[in-house]
Amino acid sequence: MAGSSPAMTDGKPKASKQEGAQVVKNTPFDLTGKVAVITGSSRGIGRSSAELLAKLGAKVVISSRKADACHEVAEGIKKSGGDAHVIPCNISRREEVEALVAGTTKHYGKVDILVCNAAVNPYYGPLLDIKDEAFDKIMGSNVKSNIWLCALAIPQMAERGNGSVVIISSIGGLRGSTVIGAYGISKAADFALCRSLAGEWGPKGVRVNCVAPGLVKTDFARALWEDPENLKRRTAGTPLRRIGEPDEIAGAVAYLASDASTFMTGQTIVVDGGVTTAAT
Repeated sequence: MAGSSPAMTDGKPKASKQEGAQVVKNTPFDLTGKVAVITGSSRGIGRSSAELLAKLGAKVVISSRKADACHEVAEGIKKSGGDAHVIPCNISRREEVEALVAGTTKHYGKVDILVCNAAVNPYYGPLLDIKDEAFDKIMGSNVKSNIWLCALAIPQMAERGNGSVVIISSIGGLRGSTVIGAYGISKAADFALCRSLAGEWGPKGVRVNCVAPGLVKTDFARALWEDPENLKRRTAGTPLRRIGEPDEIAGAVAYLASDASTFMTGQTIVVDGGVTTAAT
């Protein structure tokens, strides 16, 4: 009935059903009909982001190096009523990156949302002691692969006049480090990549933004939080007095992927429990 109010439950809009999953409709966060590619989505921040985007209605492509791990995530999404497809990809290999975007387009017909989440950090230690091989691997996987992904996905978004790229960077790109300096360089480069692409593609309706997480409890960051003394020092300097969880980063990804952020591009959302704002 035209002009009628939505059904209410406990004072909140009632969620509609979509293939067994509850999808919140008629909000700027509704991703129904959108197709999202999330790299490194078999675990951690990537997995949480893929699961949330699926809950919001997006069709999601789960991708990482290990197919079995990807299928586990995809099956979980499907059991919850979502739509997920698996395309394994090692982001350091251009041919696999090309296959990821081509496979998504073949399966779902398009790419609306690209989440560049996969990254590596094979080296912990003084920056000037890093070997060329390790430095090149960090820059190749964390920066060059994002350029490849964007070069393949953004033009088709521009043709439709709409699209969102979310690059998962890190506060490591904002701060110096005595142990992960090379990783920080790569993440600072992602900020610059984001700003430049935002300027180039904004006129055609494509938005490019970054999320910069602080320390999050993932396998990727295990070396930084597993040691109790290091964790104690870190949380003591964090206003919220704890490290983050992957789900707490996924919300920022969903915001940037959705129409809730249509006037935002070239920006970085810092999600770090306040650590970069804390007085020392």
